[in-house]
Amino acid sequence: MTRILDGATAAGLLAGAVIDAAVGDPRRGHPVAVFGSRAAALEKRIYRDSRLAGVAYTTICVGAATAAGMLAERVTRSSPIARAAVTAAATWAVLGGTTLGREGMLMARSLEEGDLAAARARLPHLCGRDPSGLDAAELARGTVESIAENTSDAVVAPLVWGAIFGVPGLLGYRAVNTLDAMVGHRSPRYARFGWASARLDDVANYVPARLTALLTAGLAGLAGGSPRRAAAVWIRDGHRHPSPNSGRCEAAFAGALGVRLGGANDYGGRVEHRPELGDGPRPAVADIPRSVRLARAVSYASVGLAVATRLAVAARLARGPALLLQGRARLARGSARLLQGRARLARGSARLLQRRARWTDRR
Repeated sequence: MTRILDGATAAGLLAGAVIDAAVGDPRRGHPVAVFGSRAAALEKRIYRDSRLAGVAYTTICVGAATAAGMLAERVTRSSPIARAAVTAAATWAVLGGTTLGREGMLMARSLEEGDLAAARARLPHLCGRDPSGLDAAELARGTVESIAENTSDAVVAPLVWGAIFGVPGLLGYRAVNTLDAMVGHRSPRYARFGWASARLDDVANYVPARLTALLTAGLAGLAGGSPRRAAAVWIRDGHRHPSPNSGRCEAAFAGALGVRLGGANDYGGRVEHRPELGDGPRPAVADIPRSVRLARAVSYASVGLAVATRLAVAARLARGPALLLQGRARLARGSARLLQGRARLARGSARLLQRRARWTDRR
């Protein structure tokens, strides 16, 4: 039954990704938004300017989301169809790749039409920078950087955790990433309180970010880039970013697109200076559709890897009983050989005793 449920989980991951590709995020009542509102309400009740309060906050929020996933899997453990449906719903809820691509294309359209006001109004859909003073070039850079980072955060990472842990992994990861966006930034209010959420997000995205960079380098040709150059920039510049994960994704995208990312980012009066990643020119408007095309390719590849991983687990479980029977058969044959050896040893001992008796009689 376990292998059947693993197969159902794989089917659910694929179905959820297909639904996300077809319709994107729901406009109202998005489960992530609902979780965010509940987390914000809890924050108002338990906020203290301390790491301990932040640890408690993160534990409660992530624990609740993970527990909901575990309950969903427990309820559906006797029905593969229900398991697939629940996994598909959870996958659709946590993925954001389609909406990310749509926002990127809408930004490109606004910039192509020269409508800076519309482009500035759309940037908050992609990242938290203050768009009021940004020109077209900076808006394009912010869009490409956001697409690179969120390809990992909104697609690859949830699929990695979903492939490993199923629905609890999907919901637990999304809770971690949402909390990081809410309280994980370096501001006077959240420097201590958001520490646990930020560090947990770093841990949760460590492997997915590097997988994203690897896939980006491998698929760079689909965006007119060079896989070798993308890998070289990733390895050379990825560690220079203040984030242990975002820099890997952004550097790989910079190399794949042949552009130079990084610079000063204004987050509502808090300016952060990011190191430059890549060697090319600053991103232009035309680079946004290329980044969207690359992000989609990486997303599709990560879906395939997640489904294949879960199916491989199911196949291994299916081989388990057969391997157990083979092992038992080998053990039985070994026991039979041992008994045969003991019988031969007994016959040999009897012959030796007979010879000794004869030799004694002769004397």
